[in-house]
Amino acid sequence: MSIPVGAYQPYLPGVPPWLNKGDNAWQMTAATLVGMQSMPGLVILYASIVKKKWAVNSAFMALYAFAAVLICWVLVGYRMAFGDKLLPFWAKGAPALGQKYLTGRGRMPETTHFFSDGTTIESPMHEPLYPMAAHVYFHFTFAAITMILLAGSVLARMNIKAWMAFVPLWLIFCYTVGAFSLWGGGFLYHWGVIDYSGGYVIHLSAGISGFTAAYWVGPRLKSDRERFPPNNVLLMLAGAGLLWMGWSGFNGGAPNAANVVAPLAVLNTNISAATSLLVWTTLDVFYFGKPSVIGAVQGMMTGLACVTPGAGVVQAWAAIVMGILAGSIPWYSMMILHKKSTFLQQVDDTLAVFHTHAVAGLLGGLLTGLLAEPTLCSIVLPVSNTKGAFYGGDGGMLFLKQIVAALFIIGWNIVATTLILLAIRLFIPLRMSDEQLMIGDDAVHGEEAYALWGDGEKYDPARHGWHGSTSPPETTQTGFVNGARGVTINL
Repeated sequence: MSIPVGAYQPYLPGVPPWLNKGDNAWQMTAATLVGMQSMPGLVILYASIVKKKWAVNSAFMALYAFAAVLICWVLVGYRMAFGDKLLPFWAKGAPALGQKYLTGRGRMPETTHFFSDGTTIESPMHEPLYPMAAHVYFHFTFAAITMILLAGSVLARMNIKAWMAFVPLWLIFCYTVGAFSLWGGGFLYHWGVIDYSGGYVIHLSAGISGFTAAYWVGPRLKSDRERFPPNNVLLMLAGAGLLWMGWSGFNGGAPNAANVVAPLAVLNTNISAATSLLVWTTLDVFYFGKPSVIGAVQGMMTGLACVTPGAGVVQAWAAIVMGILAGSIPWYSMMILHKKSTFLQQVDDTLAVFHTHAVAGLLGGLLTGLLAEPTLCSIVLPVSNTKGAFYGGDGGMLFLKQIVAALFIIGWNIVATTLILLAIRLFIPLRMSDEQLMIGDDAVHGEEAYALWGDGEKYDPARHGWHGSTSPPETTQTGFVNGARGVTINL
């Protein structure tokens, strides 16, 4: 008997009975979209939003983090975040490299939770209809973008060698703790805390750890802090656009299936981002008399970060509420509160990651505790009868759980990030030297982003002309002097 074209063929070794091709295809697509947020999204955004002399270094910090996180993730990180329970907030580390493990059916979390009787399952293991390899890669892209978002706090002055040491240590001792606690079967997961797609694990963690790192690394040069214009606003917008569109995979892939929640989460994500951008821009016009393009990008980010912890468990009208608050509260904390706070001004958070991600992620987590819709919660959450305080009953308890989870993430990231940086400081200076900070990319990498006029060439008497080098013939404290035309090119 012939089998119709397109029908399931159980005898194919690459298509086991549990595999759903649609879920598998969407999960790999979602992972690719999230990966594109970092590569090339944040690479382009970082290279463009900083001063010209820091374009290469900023892009490289993101590039290096993406590669280093992947290797650490498959060697030990994934199983520390989603493996068998070691502690209430940490799993047993192990490689995720074996063929049998990666081609087998996905399992998450690996730690099943039982009621007090020890036999009745309260939070069962979830087994999606795709291979473990898809889950390993999907969550790698989450870990990578968290690391790169954190980098935004220390751009333009962190010693690149210290950054290279910091990335694997922070992944292992910070990120995996939050991921296991909230997603991988840890105590917050089984307690019923909602972090649908990373408001706490990613944005709150990146913002708090970034702010902590900025404190310990120290500030940029005074001249850079006072004036730090983007070197290419249009490319900055291109990077921001990749970040926005990639967020569809970020929140759309979180249900681990191409189910009814995935498109709702995508729609909510875009609604919140658009609303927040418009509110932020309106506030800029009202208070400063003109719309800021950088401000619009920041508003977009806060809208995306705020809706993330609840994108798949709130209704579309709630996404508008989240967008309104995401475009106003972080705006106030950045534009008004920051200028009034001596402490906030002392810490040089280069791209204001604390405001755009920590404040927005915390806000989103708390709003999720209020607005989580019961039916949607029953579709995607492991703990039954979960609902936000807005829906009455015992929903208020969820709001309290959201507060406790936020305090745990904040406390752990402050302490762990501090200890990691103090340990690195024993061997490697955390901050570049003032001489390197004055010059920028050429001093750190021997490369520059743009070859303008005589940049990129150096006079060699033996060759009777200029040849490849990014070092100009003369330097001053205010800029490079182009020997060919005598034009000062500001740093």
